[in-house]
Amino acid sequence: MMANIGDRLHVHGHTVGQSDHEGEIVEVRGPEGSPPYIVRFDDGHESLVFPGPDATVEHPH
Repeated sequence: MMANIGDRLHVHGHTVGQSDHEGEIVEVRGPEGSPPYIVRFDDGHESLVFPGPDATVEHPH
């Protein structure tokens, strides 16, 4: 998984009733765009994220 600052991280809910989480990648800490990422989620909190297989990176157009 590769990302740039400004890309969106979409973490899909993996159990019934769990909602998806989306946020903007505000910092890339891995080499050449690899994880971990600092993500500012839509609810306002920021977190260090090591995305799993339930996550996708969406590049802005």
